[in-house]
Amino acid sequence: MGLKADTANGVISLGIGVAVTWLAAGDGDHDTTDLLVAVAISSFLSGFFTSYFAK
Repeated sequence: MGLKADTANGVISLGIGVAVTWLAAGDGDHDTTDLLVAVAISSFLSGFFTSYFAK
């Protein structure tokens, strides 16, 4: 697995994390932009580095 596969795993984690957070937090009338950005960054890094170090 190279850098391409690690990045793909990060993007997949990003998509799942943001989608679940958006669905769960979408009920309120507050702005969730900062929350979604934080989840996107942490999800991408988690997926990327888990793939990178799991070799």
